[in-house]
Amino acid sequence: MSQSPAPLPFIEGLRDASSLRLPGSGHAWLDTARRENLEAFVAAGLPDTRAEAWKYTALRALGQRRFALGDAGAAKHAVDPHALVLPGVDGPRLVFVNGVFRADLSRLDALPVGLTLQPLSQVLEQDPEALRFALSRHYRETSDVFARLNAALSGDGVVLRVAAGARIGKPVQLCFVGAPAQSELAWHARNVIELGEGSELNLVEHHLSTTQNKHLGTLVSDIAVHDGAQLQHVLLQNTADDSTLIRRSSLHLGAKSHATLYALELGGALARHDLHAELRGNEARFDTRGVFVLRGRQHVDTQLSIRHQALNTASESIWRGVADERARGVFRGAIVVAQGADGSDASLSNKNLLLSTLAEIDTKPELEIYADEVKAAHGATVGQLDERAMFYLRSRGLPYTEARALLTAAFCRAVFASLPNETLRDYFSDAVIARLP
Repeated sequence: MSQSPAPLPFIEGLRDASSLRLPGSGHAWLDTARRENLEAFVAAGLPDTRAEAWKYTALRALGQRRFALGDAGAAKHAVDPHALVLPGVDGPRLVFVNGVFRADLSRLDALPVGLTLQPLSQVLEQDPEALRFALSRHYRETSDVFARLNAALSGDGVVLRVAAGARIGKPVQLCFVGAPAQSELAWHARNVIELGEGSELNLVEHHLSTTQNKHLGTLVSDIAVHDGAQLQHVLLQNTADDSTLIRRSSLHLGAKSHATLYALELGGALARHDLHAELRGNEARFDTRGVFVLRGRQHVDTQLSIRHQALNTASESIWRGVADERARGVFRGAIVVAQGADGSDASLSNKNLLLSTLAEIDTKPELEIYADEVKAAHGATVGQLDERAMFYLRSRGLPYTEARALLTAAFCRAVFASLPNETLRDYFSDAVIARLP
């Protein structure tokens, strides 16, 4: 008689998770949602590469690890405030260390009129019913396995709301910091972000580490951009080289709204971002600009999915990747133009550079069209630096390494040319150059 295989250490480590006392515990609907999501995660387990959504990202090594459930000392970890500072970003700030809100590092005094910015833990203790719709969700897709885990165990994060018609001038910064702990730990954060009709917001999301750590972090963000609202979202991921960070972002765009994402992925042993956008209102627009720069044995996986569901919607996605040494990058860009979404205009471009014969980049653009009078295009390339350009720079006296860094930086810098914050744009360029060998 065959025996069922022993559970993975990762799954076994969740055996006592249902007994955790998280913010909001004691509310029947929230306890039920957390328990059901945890049971669904344990029952399904971690996906393997036979699942299409995880074809290029193996989780075998992660499954053999066991993580502590939260960090009791997160409120006391020393963090240099200067590490949180980004040039050109001087507005309100919310800081989380190992998934726990830190008021001492945050900047919440004198919030502009029309902006509500609170840690999720505070809202769950004071008024959890306000989040019932967002936190009662169940995730059933294979790609959303870690969203189930997040829904079961997240007790902190961000609740951000912009009132209708409000224009928030200074960028709002969200910082997620990984700090050393007594053991390898898993932290889980949830963001609920809503822009009212006709509002405007600049949002900066910053992931970083104070020192090397092997923590696992998951972050799920639900972002609603209502009719006529404008969102600029800048994402900088520069966590420790041996950490694991898995994120899921869902955007819902109303009529004549416009959201733009600028993403720079630099850190992490394993970093994955599932980004889903639904253009639900007529004339909604969603633009994305992204770059990853990898080295060593880093593995970064970006899964972009954009669904046009209304008339005359538009999206433009420009992504570039660089991999050196034995690093591996994965990019999947899927655009769906649904039936009835006539007049949609969608484009996707993904270009990649391999700086080593051992590096690998897997790219998979997808396009599905079920509507008429649609303009759509997509393309992807993987190659090396232009030998003629290298020869030109070398002939002008530049050493090989400097010539390669110059061309690679220019290849990446073009993606952020439209970022309005010039100071932050220069900082991104410097960060890319510093990451190159």
